[in-house]
Amino acid sequence: MTEEEWQNLSIQAGRVFTPAAPIDEERLFAGRLDQLRQVIDAVNQKGQHAIIFGERGVGKTSLANIISTKIGGASILAPRVNCDSADSYSTLWKKIFDSIHLTRQVQGMGFGEEAKAEPLNLLEQINGDISPDNVRQLLTILSSQFLLILIVDEFDRISKGPVRAAMADTIKTLSDHAVSATMVLVGVADSVDELISEHQSIERALVQIRMPRMSNEELYTIINNGLKILGMSIDGEARKEIALLSKGLPHYTHLLSLYSVREALDKKTLNISLSHIEAAIEKALQKAQQTIQSWYHKATMSPRKDNLFSQVLLACALSKTDDLGYFAAADVRMPLSEIMEKSYDIASFSRHLYEFCETTRGPVLQRTGVKHRYKFRFINPLMQPYVIMQGRVSGIINREKLETIKSKY
Repeated sequence: MTEEEWQNLSIQAGRVFTPAAPIDEERLFAGRLDQLRQVIDAVNQKGQHAIIFGERGVGKTSLANIISTKIGGASILAPRVNCDSADSYSTLWKKIFDSIHLTRQVQGMGFGEEAKAEPLNLLEQINGDISPDNVRQLLTILSSQFLLILIVDEFDRISKGPVRAAMADTIKTLSDHAVSATMVLVGVADSVDELISEHQSIERALVQIRMPRMSNEELYTIINNGLKILGMSIDGEARKEIALLSKGLPHYTHLLSLYSVREALDKKTLNISLSHIEAAIEKALQKAQQTIQSWYHKATMSPRKDNLFSQVLLACALSKTDDLGYFAAADVRMPLSEIMEKSYDIASFSRHLYEFCETTRGPVLQRTGVKHRYKFRFINPLMQPYVIMQGRVSGIINREKLETIKSKY
């Protein structure tokens, strides 16, 4: 290829692997078949709505973005809005209705003039204040002509109280009247109760869809699909390395894939090998969110050279977790012993765990449970792969030892 062709392919890689933005193209979306089926089943059943919940960064918004493309049809309206902490019930529904772009035919004033299309302001169709019943009436009218999928993202940002209660009332009245409109709520939470707790009676109307972290097979699909578009290939060990470092979070799969691709293209090859991954790790650390970098520095800095904060935090990142991402102090013992190449008991690092939960070191971890039975997890899931990659670059752990720890789980 010419130098210009190499450069163009490198630019195209930034449109295929997108760590900073949710996926909005069907051809780039990978995995999540079970979750996708659950959402589509809810859309196809009157009176059913869906709530997608899980950790930050697991791909909830990407799933919401491609729902309408999987259903197909020209008569689909699928507006997606983001909530913020200042939203009231009225402002939230104004966002939704402003995102629906329809026109109506208006007859010209002069004799023989043709009718012209002008934008239709849906809010003008509501008499009085915006309320669950008024919303239901307008959605009933719209659903007679369109298949409605109303996606409300970042629902967890809405403060608990009147707004959440009114949204619960809306779901209930839409379900009770079998309106052909599907609400899809998306938010960061461990359970539906954290997002919707105002109405026990709406539980039967909500399909609860938990988004776990992605499996290695799903991460492989992200890599393979992207490279196929670019006309590139990857060695099996290199692909495995990207998935291992990503810890089930597609953000890091996109990030490492992007920089691995560009490293390979800079070396004028269309095949990605482990050497390109190593260079990509350093680039990924440099391009990570500033907040992540700052939190890591705050969590691990110490005037003592023999401190273990970096090693213990790395062991936390490598610990076995439950379905909600929590690990116990006992789970940290094995990876820490592997990292340090000598046996450690819980008493030797328990102080570090507690400090990671305090403002002096972040907090970078959150703690739940009771004394002697505490469990911990990363407050921001994106910190976990960052910590592992820092361990690799700093030499605390190498690839072989990382695979050894992984194999023991």
